[in-house]
Amino acid sequence: MTAMELPAKISKPPAALMHERAYVGGAWVGADDCRPVTNPSTRETLGHVPALTRDTVTAAISAASQALPAWKAMLAPERAAILMHWHDLILSNADDLAELLTFEQGKPFADAQGEIAYGAGFIKWFAAEAQRTYGDVIPSHLPNRKLFTQQEPLGVVALVTPWNFPSAMLTRKAGAALAAGCTAICVPSMETPFSALALADLAEQAGIPAGVFNVLTGDAGVIVPMLCEEPVVRGLSFTGSTEIGRLIARTCGATVKRLSLELGGHAPFIVCADADPESAARAAVDAKFQTSGQDCLAANRIFVHRDIVEDFTRHFVHHTQLLKVADGFERGAQLGPLIHDRAVDKCMDHIEDAVSKGARLLHGGARMDPDSLFFEPAVLADVTDAMKIYREETFGPVAAITPFEDDAAVIVAANDSEYGLAAYVFTRDLSRAVRMSEALEFGMVAINTVKFTGAPIPFGGIKQSGLGREGARQGIEEFLETKYVCMAI
Repeated sequence: MTAMELPAKISKPPAALMHERAYVGGAWVGADDCRPVTNPSTRETLGHVPALTRDTVTAAISAASQALPAWKAMLAPERAAILMHWHDLILSNADDLAELLTFEQGKPFADAQGEIAYGAGFIKWFAAEAQRTYGDVIPSHLPNRKLFTQQEPLGVVALVTPWNFPSAMLTRKAGAALAAGCTAICVPSMETPFSALALADLAEQAGIPAGVFNVLTGDAGVIVPMLCEEPVVRGLSFTGSTEIGRLIARTCGATVKRLSLELGGHAPFIVCADADPESAARAAVDAKFQTSGQDCLAANRIFVHRDIVEDFTRHFVHHTQLLKVADGFERGAQLGPLIHDRAVDKCMDHIEDAVSKGARLLHGGARMDPDSLFFEPAVLADVTDAMKIYREETFGPVAAITPFEDDAAVIVAANDSEYGLAAYVFTRDLSRAVRMSEALEFGMVAINTVKFTGAPIPFGGIKQSGLGREGARQGIEEFLETKYVCMAI
């Protein structure tokens, strides 16, 4: 099946990879209490997964701890070979995984296919990085001493993943952790647990030993604090909101865990006076509405120079109107539903607040149907810093356009945020591009492009957008400890 080809009409997820049990210590386990998982496109129940008890969480910690010595003692090429088998199985089952993802998350099938391929890329990348965890020989400052360092696995780690990219966010974390020689306890969102459980099935088939890769389902408010408080768990990687990230950081402080946090974004998208308004507008539409705006990299604050703002806005509205909002399996679908009613309510709240304070609603801004989660993408003009949407991450398909006067002012405005994940700049002036990339207080800056992520790049932010990096060589370092050895000779 090609990337743009749709599957035959289907009414339920693929049975082969659909698991309604958690995966602990190499076994599929249930619980008396089970929770429904729904399709956001139809609100129909896809299946149920167990809300695990505290005893089962404890069992998962024990399984990961017991599996650790053998897994970390394995030669790096041996771990790499197993990870590559996992990668190959993901690709050979890519269409089934994409169907499952579309059913539980709602994104268009072509986007789901892209996520599966993107996620598999991290397994391949870190399988290679497993064989490059080098230490250093240190020139000695002492007589008759040999000084060197070596990299060792952190230990048992917890991986907490979100619902917007339920497959790729897990492989990005697990690929690095397992390659480093750690064992992992994974906690997917209860909105989208089936993608993680399908990956556990394929991990088992690939030969990842029992206890090395565990997937827990249930109340995150119960499971995650247990993992934060458990001393055996030496690291925790979380992708989600800044608010929850702060809670996790505080809770992990008691056991001084290694933390990797990928939190909120609220990215500025700066269109300078010398940029082409139409091409910048097309790019901004892509950057804003990917995954229905439910993306930490979404262009949330679109700053456009006053000289071209009207031209830009006209093109932006036009390209927004061309977007097709539909069920993920419908041909030509570009935006799927929002994940739940709270997401719709936040979009409505931001629009109503902005309009009440003087913004112009130029397009969209309402449910497609009173009882659905499909939301017509909205465009707001004349947005100011007095409005909620300027300060808060909407995490939905609402674009906010703000005019600016000069480079110095827009840099101040862009940096005036607690967030610092990603920023976009469109300009034809190379010197301006360099100056802005240096002045913007963000972990990642994209110049004249909106496509910049992937396994080779260090993904992450500064300020309250997080700690650490995922991907690149830095990604595996999050799961390694440096040991220094001084040897008398």
